[in-house]
Amino acid sequence: MAKFNAFGKEKGWIELICGPMFAGKSEELLRRLKRLEYADVSYIVFKPIVDTRSKKEIKSRDGRSSYAIEFEHPYQILDYVKKNIVLPQVVAIDEAQFADTSIVDVCEALADSGVIVYVAALDRDFKNEPFMVTAKISCYAEHITKLSAVCTECGAPGTISLRLINGMPAHFDSPVVQIGNQESYTVRCRHHHKVPGKVYDLPIKEFKTSYKKSIKK
Repeated sequence: MAKFNAFGKEKGWIELICGPMFAGKSEELLRRLKRLEYADVSYIVFKPIVDTRSKKEIKSRDGRSSYAIEFEHPYQILDYVKKNIVLPQVVAIDEAQFADTSIVDVCEALADSGVIVYVAALDRDFKNEPFMVTAKISCYAEHITKLSAVCTECGAPGTISLRLINGMPAHFDSPVVQIGNQESYTVRCRHHHKVPGKVYDLPIKEFKTSYKKSIKK
């Protein structure tokens, strides 16, 4: 009869850190990596090359940073891991929403092979629509940490990034991906997130309009 070992946990799983901009996703990722250093756990950090805000590193807004290997295609992560002198116990990927959907298969392959995978990513774009990469990863992740920022209008939990052009909300037809920081983005709660040009189905629009009016009476 096999003995039960309460500490005999199989290694290999995915931990997703998601939320809007300015919520502290990179800070949380770096915090987890720092904790690994105390336990002498080997890890490698990756980021999509399209993220040009910093070169070959991930940075938090509180000043912390870590060296990161840039990739154009997610399969390059697997190639680098295989060729590394020390096989990593943990692989961390920042700004995963900028990668194509094959990053999901890469995360799955790593976890299935016994690697613990940390992924940090935006969950929604400025239109309040999900990044499909993040949505798919969330379906496979064993652990999900969803962070929020602070709405710059009212101080409520800020859960949605909002792109600004000359201080005004960008039109719905603007490109989804535009690398930027506080000069181009802010964070709003659901009640203060407005995107010009966004079209709602008529039943949704009528309900929202009539219900708000009835509440105010």
